[in-house]
Order: sequence, then C-alpha cells, then structure tokens
Amino acid sequence: MNSRRNFLSGLGAITAAASAASVSKVAMAALPEPATQTSPDTMAPLAPNTGRPYNPVVTLNGWTLPWRMNNGVKEFHLVAEPVVREMAPGMKAHLWGYNGQSPGPTIEVVEGDRVRIFVTNKLPEHTSVHWHGQRLPSGMDGVSGLTQKSIQPGKTFMYEFVARRPGTFMYHPHADEMTQMAMGMMGFWVTHPKAKHPQIAEVDRDFVFLLNAYDIDPGAFTPKTSTMLNFNLWSWNSRVFPGIDPFVVRKNDKVRIRIGNLTMTNHPIHIHGHEFQVTGTDGGPVPHSARWPEVTTDIAVGQMRQIEFLADEEGDWAFHCHKSHHTMNAMGHDTPNLIGVDHTGVAKKITSLIPEYMAMGERGMADMGEMEMPLPDNTLPMMTGEGPFGGVEMGGMFSVLKVRKDQKPGDYKDHGWYKHPPGTVAQEWTGNVAEPARAKTVGGKSMPLKQKNQQEVEVQVRKPVGKMEH
Repeated sequence: MNSRRNFLSGLGAITAAASAASVSKVAMAALPEPATQTSPDTMAPLAPNTGRPYNPVVTLNGWTLPWRMNNGVKEFHLVAEPVVREMAPGMKAHLWGYNGQSPGPTIEVVEGDRVRIFVTNKLPEHTSVHWHGQRLPSGMDGVSGLTQKSIQPGKTFMYEFVARRPGTFMYHPHADEMTQMAMGMMGFWVTHPKAKHPQIAEVDRDFVFLLNAYDIDPGAFTPKTSTMLNFNLWSWNSRVFPGIDPFVVRKNDKVRIRIGNLTMTNHPIHIHGHEFQVTGTDGGPVPHSARWPEVTTDIAVGQMRQIEFLADEEGDWAFHCHKSHHTMNAMGHDTPNLIGVDHTGVAKKITSLIPEYMAMGERGMADMGEMEMPLPDNTLPMMTGEGPFGGVEMGGMFSVLKVRKDQKPGDYKDHGWYKHPPGTVAQEWTGNVAEPARAKTVGGKSMPLKQKNQQEVEVQVRKPVGKMEH
C-alpha cells in the first residue's frame, strides 16, 4: 500500500466550506495525499494515533482509510477511479471504486468528530458521494442535482459535517447509480461511540464487509450494468469464495460482524455452530429488549445489520448466504436439469462440433466439480474450494469462521485447518445397519370426502358438433 501512514504527517491549511463545492487550485495544494491499496488481502486494523481513541474494525479483504488532523478536523481523501479487483485467484474484474479498490476503503471516525472528506473524480463521467444513514446538513447528503452539483471528471469536491451518532453506515454514489454501483462503487463507514454506550458493547473483534453482485460473462472483465437479477457472481467486498478470507477469532472472543447490502436482492446470512443477536442497523443500536437469538438474519437491499456473538465453540464453521445460488460462481441460469439422463453419447457428438461444450451433471451439479475441463479465460468454476476432507463445493458468498483457543489477542492470521479431537468427526459406519422402523400413518385429510350414502353416478359426455361460438 502506498503512503498509508506517511500522509498522516504534514498538516496543511485549508479553508472549510459550508457546502459541497469545487475546490480551487490553491486549496488542492493542501489536500491530504490520497492513500492507495490494491492488494486483495485483509489488512490489519488501523489503530488511531491522532484524534480520539477507539477499537478499530477489520475490513474483510479490505482496509481502513488513513486520515490527518487539521486544526481539530479529521480529513480524508477519496479518489473515485477505475480499478482492477481480483475476485478470486484466477479471475480479475475491471470495476470502478475508490483509492485503488472496490469496495473503497473503510472510513472510521468517532462520535462528535468534525469530518472533512475530499472526493476527487477520476471516472469518465460525473459522480457524487452519499453518506448512507448519516445525520448531516442537506447540502452534504450527496444527491446529484438535488442537494449538489455533480462532481465532474477531474474535479474535487469537499464534504464536511459532524459525525453525530455512532453506528454502522456506508457510502456510495447518488449519480448514475445503476452504472456506478453495478461497477462496484461503495464503501463502509463506522462511527465509534465517544464513550461507553449502554446499547453498544465493547468487543474483541469487529469485522465489516459489504454484499455486492456482478454479472461478468466468462472471458470478459467488465460487469454488465443493466442486469437486474440474474447475476452470476455474488460477492463479499467484491470477492467470491475461495477468495474470501476467513474470520479468524480467539475462543471466547466477543465478536461483532457488520454487514451492508448493496445488491439487488435480499440475503439471509447464516452462521454455523453459534447463535447471534442483531445488535444494530444503519438506524442505530437495537435496544436490548428488542433482541433475540438467531442463526440467520435476512438483510434487505440498502440495509445494514450488525450481529454479535460469543465465539465459544472451537472449530471451522461455515458462514454464508443461505440462498443456494448465491454460493456458486459464474453460474448460468438457463441450464436444464439432467439428473438421471444419460447424455454421454450426445455430449460426445456435440463436442465434436463444439469443443467447448460441457455436459451438465447427470447425477447432480457436484459432477461439475469432478470434471477437469478447461475453463474460459478469466472466470471461475461454479463450485470450488478444497477443504481438509475434500472439495467444499461452494463459491460466491461463503467463508469460514475459525475459532481457536490458542489464537493470540489481536492475531488475525489463519493458522490452518482445525485439528478435531479424536471421535468428533463424522465417518463411515462399517457395521450392520438395522432395518429402520417405519412410522405408522395416523390421521388423514383435514376435510375428507363424504362417504356415507354416496351413490355412483354415471356421466355421459358428448362433444359438441357444428360451428361453436365462444
């Protein structure tokens, strides 16, 4: 990462604006140097060394944007620009994002901070930034044409407001949204409480990520921006399994995971081995009296959810969207169901005409994981990932919660697969298998047909003859 720490030094004078406005060349000389990140790895949390202290978050396959203090104002610099994002090893996408990456960097501030964000537009069209969920002056809300002029290519605008309430937020354009958000323009925002908060617990690990989706044809690099529902790459922070990093935690850590949804559909996010509570939304913390235990929470479009749980069960636990098509990669949507159909002969004839033809699972889609057929350029298998016991057969919105008793506090490194204690792994049974006892049927139809005194009636049906009028 370039200049992630260096630009924290060297404070420059700048005149604050009362509304989002184009910045002059004189003011440009005093802008914070924009930090850039292109690595797809999860970066370590950025501990604050200026301003008020807080417990930083960890952005899944992402990073936190550095800032500088300027006369008591926390200054950031976002650059909207085309980026190349590795979605998983073997596939890259040409997206739009911020500061070298899609999604853009996470912005972390503290309740009560006065925040100044410079936004430089290096896109081929105008843009803006909406600060989703924030309480701020209307002129800083970032809706092109309604609350501000659009940021034209090559221009820099300045937003300034006070982070008035703690919580989980995001940022994204409100200009040509169908194109810009479909191309990956979004980022996370976290406002930490300035003091102990009765509804916000202190946690040991605090993860954030955004749900997003793309429609990229195999062999292509750029998403189709007119797609409404038939996306073929469902991603977390523009990464798909097996490219999504695991959530590495220490046993008995109190864990918070914050999730925002900027796709075109809802996502039931499900965790294995633990129960959680929804403790916050983009509207603020959920009162304790309104919380209940869950293992799945549905996140609708434009919503944010923050979940919390005690990681008290060691192991490797799946964490994923529970829509089955959302845990697959590069999936076609017009594929017939060929289970039970022997089409090998037909496939051989078609392959002689179309060498790239691939027969689709006569035993199920898992057949595809067994085939070693060449893929088109710049795409991924539908089901992939290798675990300690074989193929995981997943893709898309899937990751692993790794709970380890020997994980040191503050250590997010993945130290490998869980070593199961003897006798705790399901395995083949080689003994006799008794005939299962069958349950006897009881009851019947809720409204059975009347049986008594029924007489059979013979019905004769004649077809009409001649010309019929409807």
